Amino acid sequence: MAQPRSIGHSTNLVGLPTDLLASAAYNDHPVPLRISGVREMNRSLFEMLSQAPDLADAGIAFASYMMAMFGLDPEQQEVPPEGRGTPPRRWRSSFLRLIKGWGFDSNGPEGAVLKGWVESRFGICPTFHKAIIARVSDQAWATYVQEKMSSRFHNNAIYTQLDLVYEFCQWALAGMAAPGATHLTLYRGINDFDEHPIVERADKRHAVVRLNNLASFSCDRGIADCFGDIILTAQVPVSKIAFFNTLLASHPLKGEGEYLVIGGDYRVTATYL
Repeated sequence: MAQPRSIGHSTNLVGLPTDLLASAAYNDHPVPLRISGVREMNRSLFEMLSQAPDLADAGIAFASYMMAMFGLDPEQQEVPPEGRGTPPRRWRSSFLRLIKGWGFDSNGPEGAVLKGWVESRFGICPTFHKAIIARVSDQAWATYVQEKMSSRFHNNAIYTQLDLVYEFCQWALAGMAAPGATHLTLYRGINDFDEHPIVERADKRHAVVRLNNLASFSCDRGIADCFGDIILTAQVPVSKIAFFNTLLASHPLKGEGEYLVIGGDYRVTATYL
């Protein structure tokens, strides 16, 4: 059983102590979170969103705003250079590229950038990246830091893009996708608890586990079954959802009912298949 310890560091941009934010107590009694200054600096976006009659139209407005702000035009997407001797173009980093990379491998470079954003904004450090991260002197920590700082992902204010994705996600959940809800029931399939150390066990099926600082869940238990023979069922605070599968009309995680959830200590029910 994992020994309780402080998760993360003292700084974040959401105005709550990091230890509280990462605790099961916060998940039991969550409060709304706002990344400092994001909505204030992007008032025109949220004015546009307020005019949208449904989530589909809101998604179109959000995509248009992101394209205008960060130059995410189709011609700037990844294509091979034309002809020998053509210098490679420096493509502008996009939050969609990160989500696509996460879908392939959450322990790849794109996953490191996403975990780095969670660390920066919410103060919660990762507990796993290619290997268990037990301390900052670990090789796994060094690998994580190297990949999260890769210049190929930080040439287009990528953390600012992710800030806007989170705030749009929170706006959409509160107003359209889950109005009035404080929690959603989500599922995660695992094969063992190596990456999800048990902090406290009530009985064989009920425990508090320490999730990585960003973790994938599904709203469909049948899909979660495909990812492991242990199914974790959690009541996830709406405020800890950074992205969900119906937020945008087109994205790489569309087919799996996937939710990206900010981690910490979670009370879960484990079902063994």
